[in-house]
Amino acid sequence: MMSLSARLAALPKRLHHIIATHPHAAPALYEHGEVMTFAMLRDAVEELAQTLRDEGVRAGDRVMLVAENSRLLVAAILAASQLDAWAVIINARLSAGEIEAIRQHCAARRVLFSSAVSTDAAAHAERAGAQIRQSALLGSYHLGPLNEACAPEPVHADPAMQVAAMIYTTGTTGAPKGVMLTHRNLMFVADTARTMRKLTEADSVFAVLPFSHVFGLSSVCLASLYAGCSQHLEARFDPAKMIRALANDNISMMLGVPAMFAKALELADTQHIELRAPTLRFMYAGGSPLDQTLKDTVEQRFGCALHNGYGLTESSPTISHTRVDQPRRDTSVGPPIDGVEVRLLNSQRSAPVAPGEVGELWVRGPNVMKGYYRAEQQTAAVIDAEGWFNTGDLARADADGALFIVGRSKELIIRSGFNVYPPEVEAALNAYPGVVMSAVVGRAVDGNEEVVAFIQVLAPETFDLAALQAFLAAQLAPYKRPGEVRILSSLPAAASGKVLKHQLQKMAMHA
Repeated sequence: MMSLSARLAALPKRLHHIIATHPHAAPALYEHGEVMTFAMLRDAVEELAQTLRDEGVRAGDRVMLVAENSRLLVAAILAASQLDAWAVIINARLSAGEIEAIRQHCAARRVLFSSAVSTDAAAHAERAGAQIRQSALLGSYHLGPLNEACAPEPVHADPAMQVAAMIYTTGTTGAPKGVMLTHRNLMFVADTARTMRKLTEADSVFAVLPFSHVFGLSSVCLASLYAGCSQHLEARFDPAKMIRALANDNISMMLGVPAMFAKALELADTQHIELRAPTLRFMYAGGSPLDQTLKDTVEQRFGCALHNGYGLTESSPTISHTRVDQPRRDTSVGPPIDGVEVRLLNSQRSAPVAPGEVGELWVRGPNVMKGYYRAEQQTAAVIDAEGWFNTGDLARADADGALFIVGRSKELIIRSGFNVYPPEVEAALNAYPGVVMSAVVGRAVDGNEEVVAFIQVLAPETFDLAALQAFLAAQLAPYKRPGEVRILSSLPAAASGKVLKHQLQKMAMHA
């Protein structure tokens, strides 16, 4: 049995261990029909690490990776880590202004662009004046100018202190912040995911969750590398590709956000596609609330249990997870993962809530971030002196310890003195035939708040809003019912698929 310290070693050490203990010819990454074995990945990491070293990257530097899922991105994450540099992973689909703001904030030494596999990355590279580089194993990419003003951060031998990656939050509740995640943070979650999902080298994972998001990074990419199984890399989510891959490519594991499953069902229904997943043994939804209707439909159509979990960027991300051998019929996010403590506090944060009551969720464990980069006050506002992290989410716990997330404390709507939790209203909306997905926000009106709902539907031209409101009247108490329902062609979402409620909040203010 490998010791805990060995299991949570730095990322490159884990890769070398995998190469030493698994067949060198075992497939690690599939990308557009091409296969990269674990041995090839190791060589690519060594080559790219040497290139970055020659290009002036030092231990403690920040290296921005403007990319989409690809073998280049996987190798770049590991190469930066091998140099004890920080991989600042940015989705190429962000705007030029967003990327420049992050580059300035992290003071990146170099910026690498996956220009050959991403048109957005290529456009960013051109704006940045980046120069093309060639790799026999990784193809071409662009490297931005050297930032002479970059000062390296201290380097730590302890994996619990050394930052491996920095993920900038999507800004759903404000300006993005740089979340510093250590080697121990990431490897703890990767090891937990590998163990809980019983991942083996025989598994094949559909890797469509962006590795620029911590869900995709630790729970998919690193967990798969850790287990020595293969990953089918997809740069962007396409429901047709997902449906084809599950039917034909021997995929055994599919992880996504609920919106991905909803869009796959929408496509199947509109184009009359039979959903097949003959080799699928594990399906998982995370990143945003999962409602009962979607869960039941996905399980029935794919013939596989849809597991659920909960986490945040700041917790690397996993906090809780339903157990593979104990699938649930409800929408619980499962009990906390081993090694993570949770507590539910009252609104004054002075004491735990009574059993079964809703409280503010705090967590402590090896998954909790080192902090926000260059933001000591913001870090201190969410992590107390004892290491407890305030998630900002509201939850309740069943008698068996399973958690139910009822909403974010900042998204709680107080209508006429009553608490309205958006996920509950969204679940009712999603249960109505023809609704693909929904999102609910609050709008201030004359000293009160009202509920505003945004929905995406199968047939906008014929959708009956009055019938929907009549349906909701039978499902929800009067104070929970939306005062307004708006149909959108699609809900605004981050690259991870997470709905951007701050954008909907702005739309709601313009009645």
